[in-house]
Amino acid sequence: MTQTRFFLIRHALVEPSARLIMYGDMDVAVCAVTMAQDAESYRWLAGRLPAGARWFHTPLSRTRATADAIFAAGYPAVPMEMEPRFVEQHLGEWQGITHEALVEMLRDPPHPFWPHGADETPPGGESLRDVIERRVGPALDDMAAQYPDGNVVIVAHGGSIRAAVAHALQLTPQQAFRLSVKNLSLTRLENHAGEWRVVSVNEEPPGPL
Repeated sequence: MTQTRFFLIRHALVEPSARLIMYGDMDVAVCAVTMAQDAESYRWLAGRLPAGARWFHTPLSRTRATADAIFAAGYPAVPMEMEPRFVEQHLGEWQGITHEALVEMLRDPPHPFWPHGADETPPGGESLRDVIERRVGPALDDMAAQYPDGNVVIVAHGGSIRAAVAHALQLTPQQAFRLSVKNLSLTRLENHAGEWRVVSVNEEPPGPL
């Protein structure tokens, strides 16, 4: 039976001013201070990821910067490919506004663990369902077919990794928003001849004993 193994990494924490707004798929920079503080996480990822894997990043610079940091920490640098279908959710007219301002623009009650409702579509943007069903799900299926018995590393975003797990487990958007995806964490999925399995979510370096 063929098996494609996916290793999804959420990018490094973004710079402080971006955290104050709904940045969605805006190309905001990573935080240089926390990147230096997270050196152990990059070393752990460099040793944890399989050798010889195919690497992908999204069009946003924070994913490429994260991949470069993993290479600098010891993973042998390899050519990377861009896969735009794993980009973060596009928030349309909500992008660039503060979290406080968003409250005034919502039509539906917010999710218990998210600033807006799971099925709400931002004006001019896309819903989480769109991300799952129109982008990330088809991308995963395509890559599983293209790389049978292969290892695929994707440096992506909290929203697209959440969508990937939702696709694998057939979760609703409401259920998917209950998943917390940490920066620099590793999520592993497997496709076994068309059947999906979630191996782990939010793997991190082991703490002190």
